[in-house]
Amino acid sequence: MVRDVAFGQYFPGNSLIHRLDPRGKIIMFIAFVAIIFCTFNYFSLGVAAAFTALFLILSGISAKFYIKSLKVIIFIVLITSLFNLFYGTGDAIWEWWIIKLTWNGIHRAVFVTTRIICLILASSCLTFTTSPTELTDAVERLMKPLKAVHFPVHEISMMMSLALRFVPTLLEETDKLMQAQKARGADMESGNLFRRVRALVPILVPLFVSAFRRAYDIATAMECRCYRGGAGRTRMKSLRLSARDIISFVMTAALISGVILCNIFVTSVI
Repeated sequence: MVRDVAFGQYFPGNSLIHRLDPRGKIIMFIAFVAIIFCTFNYFSLGVAAAFTALFLILSGISAKFYIKSLKVIIFIVLITSLFNLFYGTGDAIWEWWIIKLTWNGIHRAVFVTTRIICLILASSCLTFTTSPTELTDAVERLMKPLKAVHFPVHEISMMMSLALRFVPTLLEETDKLMQAQKARGADMESGNLFRRVRALVPILVPLFVSAFRRAYDIATAMECRCYRGGAGRTRMKSLRLSARDIISFVMTAALISGVILCNIFVTSVI
């Protein structure tokens, strides 16, 4: 169900991850995205997965919400894994027609699946523990040097903030529309895949109308409040790095070092 999707939501809390500087969290997430694709053996992949689990535990968010966040991409993960599983190179373990199962394909499927799951969990940890306002401020501060080339930093940050803010709202609206259609006798859970997709068409039209209406209302409200972008605006909260942020940077550096050392001293399998 749509209501079970937790991706993009923010859960207030007082955990260590909640109290980290949002700029540091974004930098660590970017570094994690880069290093997860540099895992070429099971040791380095295990190091990355262990650090992912550590940060999930430190976030203080229940594991069920992280499991819900995986529901969004479970179909993509399965399809990607199957393609890598049956189209690997090397000697075939099992073969039928053009489908071939190899050890290389098995290794690639494991690596791709683990990488995608770790990325989704890490991005969920970021959004679960960082409010849209904090993300907007952090992105704007990190992109501040681009103002020298007249890049619309504040406008881009504001669009990202609004997009993150309305992900749960649109999901809730979708669930209400589906319940209304079911109350009118619509069948959305039986039949093949194409029939289910066709049953969702009556949901899309009112959903788009509702989304455009919300966008128009937000634009009107911002104009009524004399919103003119980032020029001359002040912030209620100032962002400052603390000792815990330095420790988190050290942990991220340890992750990068561990992956690099495993890649150097352990034979690659992909």
